[in-house]
Amino acid sequence: MTDKSKIIGHLAAVFTIIIWGTTFISTKILLEGFLPVEILFFRFVMGYTTLLLLYPKKLKVTDRKHELVFVFAGLCGICLYYLLENIALTFTFFISEEKLRLRFFIGFVCAMVGIIFISYNGMKFTLDPLGDFLALSAALVWACYSLLVRKISKMGYPVFLSTRRTFFYGIIFMIPAAWVSDFRLDLFRFTHSIYLFNMIFLGLGASAFCFVTWNFAVRELGTVKTSVYIYLVPVITVFTSALVLNERLTALMGIGAALTLAGLILSEQKAGKK
Repeated sequence: MTDKSKIIGHLAAVFTIIIWGTTFISTKILLEGFLPVEILFFRFVMGYTTLLLLYPKKLKVTDRKHELVFVFAGLCGICLYYLLENIALTFTFFISEEKLRLRFFIGFVCAMVGIIFISYNGMKFTLDPLGDFLALSAALVWACYSLLVRKISKMGYPVFLSTRRTFFYGIIFMIPAAWVSDFRLDLFRFTHSIYLFNMIFLGLGASAFCFVTWNFAVRELGTVKTSVYIYLVPVITVFTSALVLNERLTALMGIGAALTLAGLILSEQKAGKK
């Protein structure tokens, strides 16, 4: 791997995390008018359609086992992870995406302390068992997805096509969840500009483009080095919440952000070989 490809990989990861760090706000707004499964379905159908229009070439899978990897990647990273995350968001306002790995513990602990400071700043510490369980489950599912993405990256398929195939299976797995829920197509809701704008942001930005850039980063840097950038999500979320939702920033949140950044730096330095 050349230094140039490493730099591009890091830039792709940073870009992705900046976008993903702001999705909390859009999802929170959309939950006022949509069910979690509705948000999930609309954003990934929009994302799939965008990738199809941008890169209409058909993916030719060279091995049947490869198709199974795409199936499980769609199940974990598209359907289960985001469904669990969106449902958890209706119970608790913080989702932690821990990625434990060998000598990452120092950076991980530092980042987690920072995230705790950010999340529970000035708030009475309470536990919501269901929301916390769903959030933890989402983190574990994302870890599985990250490993599957790394495996897909070694297959040699174009990132656009492999991401689109993953989206396809993710959407297929959403259908049963939509069937048993009170899912409504009700496109009239998109006549509200705030809903339309936030869904476009999630569908085109956070889904279509960011999954491509994230998968590219995993291919260039490996699962471990890329995953530590997840630490930045709550930092970005807290600052964008202050800008967009006028939520108050405090000294404790600043300390938490600094600790989280320190954890990221430590984790990157200790990443070693992928």
